[in-house]
Amino acid sequence: MSLTSKLEKFALALIDESNAKVIIPCNEDAAGYWFGGGNMIETSDGNLYISGRFRNYGDSRTGLDLGDRGLELAIFESTDKGKSFHKVHSIMKSDLPGNVLSIEGTSMNINADGEIELYISSEKQEYSYPEHLKSYLKAGTGVWTIDVIKAKTFKELTADKIQEVVAGSDSQFIHVKDPFYYKSHTGDEYLMFCTHPFNWSSSNTGYIKRKGKDLAFEEPVFYFFPKGHTWDVAMTRGTYVFDMPKVGMLKDQDISLFFYDGGECVRNLDEHQNAVKRPRGYSCEELGGLAYIQNGDLHSVKRISIDGPLFLSPHGTACSRYVTTLQTKDGIYAIWQQSQASCAQPLVMNFLTNKQIEALLS
Repeated sequence: MSLTSKLEKFALALIDESNAKVIIPCNEDAAGYWFGGGNMIETSDGNLYISGRFRNYGDSRTGLDLGDRGLELAIFESTDKGKSFHKVHSIMKSDLPGNVLSIEGTSMNINADGEIELYISSEKQEYSYPEHLKSYLKAGTGVWTIDVIKAKTFKELTADKIQEVVAGSDSQFIHVKDPFYYKSHTGDEYLMFCTHPFNWSSSNTGYIKRKGKDLAFEEPVFYFFPKGHTWDVAMTRGTYVFDMPKVGMLKDQDISLFFYDGGECVRNLDEHQNAVKRPRGYSCEELGGLAYIQNGDLHSVKRISIDGPLFLSPHGTACSRYVTTLQTKDGIYAIWQQSQASCAQPLVMNFLTNKQIEALLS
């Protein structure tokens, strides 16, 4: 079996759409509501923690007055290896300094000093477009940036400690959001994120590389993984990079899976009656794609999902997005947002044991 076939088989077992279980429901079981866009970490005591944001119905195309949208950032804890989760911390958008219109993606990292770093993307009304493009910024909306809060405990992750990490200025990448932290097997550490141009016509992926253990980063690289040419021509938004276990056929290889959200268009298309009916993916209803990286080279990402998405919910719009994973001594957890029959997108989870992993990579 080829490398790409083996990686695809492994990924489909990990992101098992049919057997995934809902672990954190939305505020309402209805379209436009979801929880996710965060990640899972494990602390030294073996407890699991998930960050994410509750999103309520709203439409940013006409301003945020139509709904609460990204109202709350929440952190959940599991003390029973993922069997149950309960909320242990919350930050409301009204808690954040300035005029924050919406909280979007988040990511947690435990740094070299054992401190928790909580990366938050939010839409801020005090930011604007360059002078020659100001007329393109819709009334009632703002610009997305990424901030961080650092503390020793989850309870101490309070908004008064927030500091900016990255903001866009180039009109091609002016919105930056949906951060995720990646500690590479090479020892390098990256904060990766999604970018949008001023006209919101696409989603792309960028990164900043960390310098030392302090909150210092190199200059941002705003574009390194080109959009696809078919189902993901409008969106190629990375959501997580996972270093594969070195077992079986990968025992002598440095391979990382690159999970991303893709879509063919920004808004839902009116299809021809005789066209093939298939999920196309569009903003807020993206589909799941897969690529891989060899030897830690972020500028050589090879697509596996070329002609179509790899991960599709069996329910609702087929939306499946914001995949992140966590490897522990017992196996690998995967969490993601998955469309349901109601078109709500709760957070779902699947787990592969070490025995299953070894069998898949044998």
